[in-house]
Amino acid sequence: MAVRAVRGAVQLERDEAGHMDEQVAALLRAILERNGLTGDDLISIWFTATPDLHSDFPAAAARKLGITDVPLICAQELDIEGAMPRVVRVLAHIESDRPRAEISHVYLGAAAALRKDIAQ
Repeated sequence: MAVRAVRGAVQLERDEAGHMDEQVAALLRAILERNGLTGDDLISIWFTATPDLHSDFPAAAARKLGITDVPLICAQELDIEGAMPRVVRVLAHIESDRPRAEISHVYLGAAAALRKDIAQ
């Protein structure tokens, strides 16, 4: 097994805890599904949120999904003028037999514009 990294992001429509939970959960489920992963394949997950998100920690959505024994951390994105607002990003470290080129990075909705080069 190799250690790989999977990227992803989602743009929220509004800064509300319930909405954040739904959107982050959808992002995590898509990352797991598209890469054929289970919770046992996860090593750690970094979440970042743009400075305009205050309602909850993105990692709380992972815990609600049952990802309880994986180290999680949240951080704030740089406050760059003109950056896309209300975005949660994910960097998940995984164990996988897939070659690096076959890892599916997941950018949902409007967040696909962030990385057109790797969004699938």
